[in-house]
This record gives sequence, structure tokens and C-alpha cells, in this order.
Amino acid sequence: MSAVTLEQDNRTQIANLLKDESWAIYCLCAEWCDVCKAYRVNFDAWADEQASHRFIWIDIEDQADLVGDIDVENFPTLLFQYGDTVAFFGPVLPDIAVAKRLLASYSAKPFTELQMEADSAPDRRAWQSDFNMRRRLAGF
Repeated sequence: MSAVTLEQDNRTQIANLLKDESWAIYCLCAEWCDVCKAYRVNFDAWADEQASHRFIWIDIEDQADLVGDIDVENFPTLLFQYGDTVAFFGPVLPDIAVAKRLLASYSAKPFTELQMEADSAPDRRAWQSDFNMRRRLAGF
């Protein structure tokens, strides 16, 4: 299954998909961005390879009310979240192999280690409240 594109009319459906304790991989991009358009093909293929994970594509302009104050400085920007724990947020090179390696490194860690890292620095602690997409979607 390809990545799900977040739309105004499927937010509840996506929020329901995210209720379990699994990995959610969000790509924050923009429709006008040529890098994003090329990256989407590889992101969808990655989603097809990882059926146990949730892949969500978010156009930051179409979903501005949801994205809100999340500062996306470059494309693509990825957010990895396991349950309510945000493990990673930031721009990545537009090479899907980089994203795959990054997720593999996080998903290999025990949950207790992910939680310790989430609480290890001020910016990571802020991710937990500010960038928690599961909570943001549940609020709609």
C-alpha cells in the first residue's frame, strides 16, 4: 500500500490508523516542490515494502491548520513516531536509502531507549508535545 496522503476529509480515518503502537513515518512536503514530487515515488515504494508501518504524506500548505507552527526549513522533512514518542524530526537528503537507514537505526532500539532519547535534550522534549502528529490528528 502506498503512503496515505493526508486530506481534509480523511483525517479521522488516519487518526484511527494511528491508535496502535506502531511506527508512523510522515513526510512533510509541498505540492510545488520538484524535489518532493520525485521523492514521493520512492516514499510510496518504501511504504509498499514496510506494510507494518504507517506512511503519511502531508502537504504543509494544504494542511496548514494541522501543521501549524511546525517549522519546515527544507524538503523533504521527515517525522518518525512510535506510538506517542517522536523519535526523529528534521530534513533529510532526498535519497530514500538515507531515510531507510535512519528509520532502521531507530526501530532497532528498545522502546525504553527511544523514550530516554526523547527526554534527553530540550529540543527532543519539545518534539514530544509540539510535533506529535498522532495527538494533532486526534484533535480534529
